[in-house]
Amino acid sequence: MGRYSRLRRIQQMDPQRDFEQIYRWITHYEFPRDYLHGTSIAFLRDYGVPRVSRLLDRTQEFERAGQKRYDDTVLITYEMVREGMDSEHGRAAARHLNRIHGRYRIPDEDFLYVLATTVVGPKRWIDRFGWRRLSEQETESLALVGRRMGEMMGISGVPDTYAAFERLHDDYEREMFAYDPANRRVAAATLRILASWYPAPLRRTAPRVVLAVLDEPLLKALGFRPQPRRLRAAVHGAFRVRAALIRLLPGRPERFPRKPKARTYPFGWTLDDLGPHWAHSRPSSPLRDETPPEGASAPARSSVPPAPPQETR
Repeated sequence: MGRYSRLRRIQQMDPQRDFEQIYRWITHYEFPRDYLHGTSIAFLRDYGVPRVSRLLDRTQEFERAGQKRYDDTVLITYEMVREGMDSEHGRAAARHLNRIHGRYRIPDEDFLYVLATTVVGPKRWIDRFGWRRLSEQETESLALVGRRMGEMMGISGVPDTYAAFERLHDDYEREMFAYDPANRRVAAATLRILASWYPAPLRRTAPRVVLAVLDEPLLKALGFRPQPRRLRAAVHGAFRVRAALIRLLPGRPERFPRKPKARTYPFGWTLDDLGPHWAHSRPSSPLRDETPPEGASAPARSSVPPAPPQETR
């Protein structure tokens, strides 16, 4: 398959109708590693918001089982889209995600921001370091998957375009980014997870490479200093060389999708494996567009109004 063959097909598609297929091509064929890199940076952006990081810090999930926490976040999104978001499996994954979040009192505006990072983060990473920029159809497909995910989570006010997600993302960060010790603790725990993926001689360098691609407002909110200019230039240059080399390769064949490989589950996983152990003792509620069983009511997702300045992922 030619390097741009799939892009030409995508440009003939309608994102409103085909957004899930386009999303699968982005994540499994065109930009599988870059999408995950963008998602990883999105994790770190969440920690720039004190009331998000304080909740994560209290749960100690990243300290006790950080790799599982990372894998579960990536995998539950994969499970929601794998057979179609409105398939029974996709709906079961959404109900499971809501069951996990239902334990916490999280403002809708925090849910919206975290959702926006999963749309804006991968787009910005791919445009910056991928072998090509995302097309208009691909960009809107990311947004439409995010919108449908937000609807299934019962979040109010979910944007319906990429531009609206981006505005929400940037406006929220300008208002809410601030340093807090919890930000640094959770970010440091996440960086230790990322470092553990590499051979021992590279584990001291890997976190510095990650920090070298972060913008100054995020670094300040996390409590880290900018990396030296030479290191930043070297890291950015290495990613550009990587993109140029990938551009020379043929496209990934349809029969060889790149699917998630979770270090926590070397022998595979089921939906019940994902999330904290206590989640399975909580009742599962119908989604907003589902009919509750007869005689039962669908409890609302626990939420609080956007009060002053808890786990989103």
